Amino acid sequence: MNTRLRKLITAVALTAVFLPVFLSALTTLELATTAKPPVIDGKLDPGEWDGAYAMSEFKTFQPDYGKEPSQKTEAYFLYDADNLYFAFRCYDTEPSKIKATLAKRDDMYADDFVGIVVDTYNTMQNGYSFLVNPLGVQGDGIMTTDGNLTAEQDFVWDSKGRLDDQGYIVEYRVPLQSIRFPSGKTITIRLAYFRQIVRTSEMASAPPVYPDKSSFLAQTQPIAVTGWRFKRVVEILPAVTHSDRRAVDEGTMKREERATDVSLTAKVGLTTDLTLDAALNPDFSQVESDAGQVDINLRYALFYPEKRPFFLEGNEIFSVAGNTEDAPLYALLHTRTIIDPTYGFKLSGKIGAANSIAAIFARDNQPGADDEHPYFSVFRLKHALKDDSFIGGYYTARDVTGGFNRVIGADGRFRLSPISFADFHLFGSFSKAPDGGETAGGHALGLRYNQGTRNYYLDFGYQDISRNFQVDTGFLERTGLRRLAACGILMFYPKSKIIQRYDTFYWSYHLQDTTSNMFETFNMFCLRFFLPRSTQVRFEGMLANEVYEARRFGRSGYGFQFYSQLTKQVYLNLFYRNRGSIYYDPDDPYQGDSNQASAGLSFQPTDQLTFALDLVYRDFARRSDKVKIYDYTIVRSHNTFQINKYLFLRAIAEYNTYYKRWTADFLASFTYIPGTVVYAGYGSAFERIRWDGLEYVESERYMETKRGFFFKVSYLWRW
Repeated sequence: MNTRLRKLITAVALTAVFLPVFLSALTTLELATTAKPPVIDGKLDPGEWDGAYAMSEFKTFQPDYGKEPSQKTEAYFLYDADNLYFAFRCYDTEPSKIKATLAKRDDMYADDFVGIVVDTYNTMQNGYSFLVNPLGVQGDGIMTTDGNLTAEQDFVWDSKGRLDDQGYIVEYRVPLQSIRFPSGKTITIRLAYFRQIVRTSEMASAPPVYPDKSSFLAQTQPIAVTGWRFKRVVEILPAVTHSDRRAVDEGTMKREERATDVSLTAKVGLTTDLTLDAALNPDFSQVESDAGQVDINLRYALFYPEKRPFFLEGNEIFSVAGNTEDAPLYALLHTRTIIDPTYGFKLSGKIGAANSIAAIFARDNQPGADDEHPYFSVFRLKHALKDDSFIGGYYTARDVTGGFNRVIGADGRFRLSPISFADFHLFGSFSKAPDGGETAGGHALGLRYNQGTRNYYLDFGYQDISRNFQVDTGFLERTGLRRLAACGILMFYPKSKIIQRYDTFYWSYHLQDTTSNMFETFNMFCLRFFLPRSTQVRFEGMLANEVYEARRFGRSGYGFQFYSQLTKQVYLNLFYRNRGSIYYDPDDPYQGDSNQASAGLSFQPTDQLTFALDLVYRDFARRSDKVKIYDYTIVRSHNTFQINKYLFLRAIAEYNTYYKRWTADFLASFTYIPGTVVYAGYGSAFERIRWDGLEYVESERYMETKRGFFFKVSYLWRW
């Protein structure tokens, strides 16, 4: 997910809103179908939105709850048998300060924007979210039980935005073909509008939401609608990708691979609720490479987010309950473990209003082993209970010749009081290595209790993961532990124009390493300030240690974080942390100290042009003699020219000081709708080496060591 999306929506605003509570009692409205659909042109023509569900009583939920927003907003909703229609009139007393970027879809979360969330099943488990910035650029995703917005999903819908001297207007149309809903002549949905104003750090909603009344989805407006027509979704998505890769061999650039891949993906709506996807040689290529990360002296593997379209729709159902922050069992299904499948199937949706299901089956290709084809099988079921409670089941399997890994278990969430809930997971694994041996079993248990109001937040959890627990389909950092975690936050709202809110909080965990029977602890003390211009400042101190290879090492330290939309054109984020560290050599680990720093600067001179510069730094010095073992810096320049909302050009340059390597990537991207795309890209890598006739040696000059070109085109046929 986009980093700024997490900061601006999830971490700062929506997370605070979604403190769980009981269902609020809003009267269900009845709204008739419209006989004359509005024209989606960014204009509110007279009479066009007559009869709509209209709201103008917006109240803030960020930085505080229930306050009058600084700017007025009017929102409208209409529907007919085939589409949902939404419109916003966003007034602004200083329209020149509205932040709007002409960007690719899902790249507008740092802007001013408006949005809706619609829970088509009235279960308060999740809802479709559609957001639009003042220039009509789209963002979309699923709002989950916890109130997190997963923005990986891409739906097909239309939008138009227009700036004027009063602010801006947005209109959009969402085809019912693009979403799922229950069958029936009359159904009840839930709907809410919201708006973000960057320069004032405000987010406001209608109906208003409060942390002591209900979760966000439970406080949305119930509306009875009639006559929604089921039109079976049928999609065919062929794609062709051509690539040409070259690499240096004994000082000469030679072709490494030239390939043309043809893939076919199909989707069919079995019912209004259930969709089947199938893919042959699915196109799982990434258009852009992952941003560089520090990849040395790691105890755990790096986590890279999923970007491949086949896996993204419906992936919110695969999240696991019962985890506190930084829990070792990060995901039971991390689809990037499926590397290069030859075919795959996915079933997702609902059976009845209360039962959500998802299943994946795929045959993979094993890198470096042409005769080995792992098979992945995943099944997930969630049954909605009263309010936002649920109970769920999970099964995952990875089978190879002579071996397997299977995980089965359950998770759930239960409402305890208007401001508290408890959730859990319990999984068992059964594994056999391909080289023979007995089947090994393990378990993973997670328990969590959460309570929160406007003024405080509490979160407690316990994890027990046995040494033999294994999940080949997921992402698991560590086994052989028992871990007790706690978090407490106090929130204050001073009457100040500068400090909108400040928090003091304590987060900790206390862990028993069951392999060595030793204990470790982590304690973080933080002071956090929320300021205008979407600004956050955080100071932190840590008292901590860590057990590694049956030895205890110091991990205490201190840190600082800052991010802000300094001006309409300039965004800045800074991070620094100094703490004790470990050199993770299993044969000879030792104590050290490290500095970690990152910085990001984004400059937007026009609506269409964005320059971004990011820096990541990490070093390590042995504590016993202060000798620096390494320092590692990554500098990344990311520059985009958005010609229109469909077409952009991008140039990325990255330098890694540790490997003394430059990479340069160029991309032209055209996206008409999700699925109908054309990409063309070129990349090169340069290293400070030369060939001396026998081997590569260091050099003062750079040699081009890799070169690649790719072209991809796909077209979505939709009936």
